[in-house]
Amino acid sequence: MEVKTSLLDNMIGVGDMVLLEPLSEDSFLENLKKRFDHNEIYTYIGSVVISMNPYRSLPIFTPEKVEEYRNRNFYELSPHIYALADEAYRSLRDQDKDQCILITGESGAGKTEASKLVMSYVAAVCGKGQEVNKVKEQLLQSNPVLEAFGNAKTVRNDNSSRFGKYMDIEFDFKGDPLGGVISNYLLEKSRVVKQPRGERNFHVFYQLLSGASDDTLSNISVFLDCNAMQIVGFMEDEVQSVLELVAAVLKLGNIEFKPESRCNGTDESRIKDKNDLKEMCELLGIEQSVLERAFSYRTVEAKMEKVSTTLNVAQAYYARDALAKNLYSRLFSWLVTRINESIKAQAKTRHKVMGVLDIYGFEIFEDNSFEQFIINYCNEKLQQIFIELTLHEEQEEYIREGIEWTNIEYFNNAIICDLIENNQNGILAMLDEECLRPGTVTDETFLDKLNTICAEHQHFESRLSKNSKFLNDHSLPHNCFRIQHYAGKVLYRVEGFVDKNNDLLYRDLSQAMYKANHSLIKQLFPEGNPSKVNLKRPPTAGFQFKASVGTLMKNLQTKNPNYIRCIKPNDKKASHIFTESLVRHQVRYLGLMENVRVRRAGYAFRQAYEPCLERYKMLCKRTWPHWRGPEREGVEVLMTDLQVPADEFSYGRSKIFIRNPRTLFFLEERRRQCLHDLASLIQKIYRGWKCRSHFLLLKKSQIVVAAWYRRYAQQKKYQRIKSATTVVQSYTRGWQARKLLRELKYQKRCEEAVTTIAAYWHGTQARRELRRLKEEARRKHAVAVIWAYWQGLKVRREYRKFFRANAGKKIYDFTIQRIMQKYFLGLKSNMPSMSPIDKNWPARPYLFLEGVHTELRRIFHLWRCKKYRSRFTEERKAVYEEKLEASEIFKDKKALYPSSVSQPFKGDYLEISKNPKYQKLSSAMDEKVLLADVVNKINRANGKGTARLFLLTKKSVVLADQKTGQVKASVPLPDLTSVSVSTQSDGFFALKLKEGSASAIKGDFLLSSEHLIEIITKLYRIGATSADREQLSIDISDEFLVQFKQDKVCVKFIQGSPKNGNGVSCKRKNNRLLEVSVPTMA
Repeated sequence: MEVKTSLLDNMIGVGDMVLLEPLSEDSFLENLKKRFDHNEIYTYIGSVVISMNPYRSLPIFTPEKVEEYRNRNFYELSPHIYALADEAYRSLRDQDKDQCILITGESGAGKTEASKLVMSYVAAVCGKGQEVNKVKEQLLQSNPVLEAFGNAKTVRNDNSSRFGKYMDIEFDFKGDPLGGVISNYLLEKSRVVKQPRGERNFHVFYQLLSGASDDTLSNISVFLDCNAMQIVGFMEDEVQSVLELVAAVLKLGNIEFKPESRCNGTDESRIKDKNDLKEMCELLGIEQSVLERAFSYRTVEAKMEKVSTTLNVAQAYYARDALAKNLYSRLFSWLVTRINESIKAQAKTRHKVMGVLDIYGFEIFEDNSFEQFIINYCNEKLQQIFIELTLHEEQEEYIREGIEWTNIEYFNNAIICDLIENNQNGILAMLDEECLRPGTVTDETFLDKLNTICAEHQHFESRLSKNSKFLNDHSLPHNCFRIQHYAGKVLYRVEGFVDKNNDLLYRDLSQAMYKANHSLIKQLFPEGNPSKVNLKRPPTAGFQFKASVGTLMKNLQTKNPNYIRCIKPNDKKASHIFTESLVRHQVRYLGLMENVRVRRAGYAFRQAYEPCLERYKMLCKRTWPHWRGPEREGVEVLMTDLQVPADEFSYGRSKIFIRNPRTLFFLEERRRQCLHDLASLIQKIYRGWKCRSHFLLLKKSQIVVAAWYRRYAQQKKYQRIKSATTVVQSYTRGWQARKLLRELKYQKRCEEAVTTIAAYWHGTQARRELRRLKEEARRKHAVAVIWAYWQGLKVRREYRKFFRANAGKKIYDFTIQRIMQKYFLGLKSNMPSMSPIDKNWPARPYLFLEGVHTELRRIFHLWRCKKYRSRFTEERKAVYEEKLEASEIFKDKKALYPSSVSQPFKGDYLEISKNPKYQKLSSAMDEKVLLADVVNKINRANGKGTARLFLLTKKSVVLADQKTGQVKASVPLPDLTSVSVSTQSDGFFALKLKEGSASAIKGDFLLSSEHLIEIITKLYRIGATSADREQLSIDISDEFLVQFKQDKVCVKFIQGSPKNGNGVSCKRKNNRLLEVSVPTMA
């Protein structure tokens, strides 16, 4: 039989606090810390799960973990939230029991994440199918929607739920989800208008502002990541309406008021900036005058009379904040209702229900107000039902198993619940009575009533009461009262109790909201309908919450409860930090020690007979290794054999109940020892089997090795004999061969000796004949030489006189001829390139060739220049002529000229004839455009440039707007007298016009261009080639005058360092001076 696992295996600390021994608050905290340090964040108290927030991701929520805990016994594996979720789901599916999972803990303890884990586990283990998957996805995606509108960042939690949520998930008979119903409790709507220091408003406001552009925000046509809302079932226009209301709440916060005195001496309020009011009214479709009056006046109706009073600034701000809180809270309630419509079950048959409650934990702050009072009241009720249901569950199990039930003493907090909710003398009843009574009602009068009625209550404390015990208690301020809750004493400040309980919204504002044209706003303010005016005072916030808590308690009592207690390990929201004082505080107000004591009051541990026998059967020889009878009899034999005292355990119908954890630990210790002995026995048997197997293997191997060795030895012996025989044979054959070789060598030497002697003899004979022939040849040569010398002597004697007269000139001419030939051949092989700018030429070899060398160099240069020019087109000739003209004008005069030499003159830089943007401007030009470029027209007022299109034709200069192409100025070339430029590397130039001409009305033009050299060169060439106008004058100077309308302004160029990465800058110094700063050239 397979041995099942248990949470007692490999346990870090104690997995179930019921088994903690000894039990004290310190040992409880020490056990939590030990498990938390080893990443064990879950611990049991019986069937209750304690969850520590790890503040980081742990690999314990994977799909593999889901499968590991699926359909497993609750105590079979280590503590996990999946075990509780699986137990609840299987009880609902298999036993047809409605379940509820109560998740409590303070803000930041991980309640919301725990509820998500429970829902995700149930979604993972239930059935599949298109419709089922759709329902599961809607249920899961309802969480992000409610978190966006109901969660906010606090000092304790970045995603704190500021409302209580209870979700009933409905299942069919197969365990597949059909839908759900969500109930919300006590939204913290005061956060809309005021947040504590270091905290933020609800998430949706920041999501709205971060998810839209400026233009979108101005129109409020926003689309956030609304995928979750679409999955849940919201229509696109509904999402838009919701976001418009959220934006309206934001706009409402911008409205401010100012005081104003009336003639009768009363004060009234007026809105400071009506633009904010206008924007809000446009969002909601309300007339501005209607809402403005609602903020300034209040109408009180009594029977048939109406009285209208003005509101001062404080009352106006109160009305504004009340409208913002009511608008947002009603929107949130509408969202919950709308989600319920989408996710509710469609079938009419009876459903199985699993409820998940995620609500505030017990809150004890430095400053506790009405919200903390209501929250702590809810937790008192939850603690009451927790104790009652836990004891009821214990009692039912004892009765079911046939165990005698004994009464368990515990603290019953019903007296505290009665102090708060009693219909006559309860705090909530007195608060409602104080809010409804006529006359002056303040927080102080409410406290006086409490001091009068509750003074003798043992759980109520107040310094103003007649109880002398608290008169000298300086820790209890005069405007406060203290209640001793089950989790500890909490000090409440009465300031704001009456206003928050009334939660009044002026009828004028309700009616103004009802008049809105917005599709959603009328649904939120039905009381504003003039035809349905109800003069009855609306129920107070305390009364509403008390009724909803009562409904919740009745709902929970009909279901089987499952508890998750969430604990926050530290206030820093950091991992691996365990603050003992903070955890101790939470352990106290969650009542965990009380829970452990209730569980341990009867029997601390219980287990079914089969797993108990499987786990401990090795402790008894009669049950080991297999028990053949019923499991209960086997457990009885086991406990008898171990001599466990009879008062330490009891036998139920299907389980054994162990009273004291020491007994369980005794069994575990004996099991560990037995497992150790069994392991030693198994090891001993295994080692013996292993040694025997090894010996038999060695023996078998020895036989095989011996056989192989004998064969190997015989093979070696045979190889040695064979090798020796071969050696003897080889020696014999060698001796015979060497004998034959000696005979053959002797015979060969004899033959070679005869040949050598014959060769030497023939050689001697040949050498003798050669010496004779050489001697004869020498004699014949000597005769020929003597004859030649004699003939030469005779000739020289005959022609000596002629040779001396002409030999020098012939030798000179021959030498000169050879030198010239060598010179020309060398020049041919060292000829320079065909580039006209190549100045290389071979060196002159002799001084007398200087003239020829220079002339040949000149002729060659002229020839290659002619060859180079013959390749030019007419366009290139024109470009080079312009370049030559530019050189004559600017070379050594303008610092910008050297950088322009390598840049070709393109002329039409804008491609004006091809660019469709300038098609209209191109068609307006009568002549061909010689140059088109973008220049900057310098403004005299500030020295800044405006981009203009500069067009040059043979007759005129045109300046046009760069964006529209509209002609701004057209100057005929005859009206242009001169052009002024500086000597530096800037692109500024001034076009000076003829005085009295039509073009000179607005004055000269001061322009700046990157192609200054090309522009002025083309202007100059057009003037030079035209016979009907004067030559254009080019003035190059660092200071010149420019005529602007009636004034002459001096333009002065100076050198300076560039500022802010800019190059040339122009600044106006005074009315008569423009200063151009040109960076110094590196």
